[in-house]
Amino acid sequence: MRSTVLVSLASVVMAAAGGVSASAQQSPKDDIAAQIRDQGYQCDEPQSAERDQQASKPDEAVWVLNCEGASYRVRLIPDMAAKIERIDKGKDDQSGDHDAEQ
Repeated sequence: MRSTVLVSLASVVMAAAGGVSASAQQSPKDDIAAQIRDQGYQCDEPQSAERDQQASKPDEAVWVLNCEGASYRVRLIPDMAAKIERIDKGKDDQSGDHDAEQ
């Protein structure tokens, strides 16, 4: 919980400073990868992070994080742990029904 707030706060502070952009320091993929690693998921080589505008809500940003070997749908909620769902590569199944494959 606390790390989400710190990561978000650090990004805002860097962006507000104007001298150094937040993207020059760390990209969203690196921030989100750090968050999921803090929660026990593996993402050593983050490849990309794309915002899912349709799934996002006010105060709940949803990102699709692609790492080497795994992809995740990450819902970032202020002051709470991220909600993380592993996405099978090669499938665009958003139903959440992955039990049959495990």
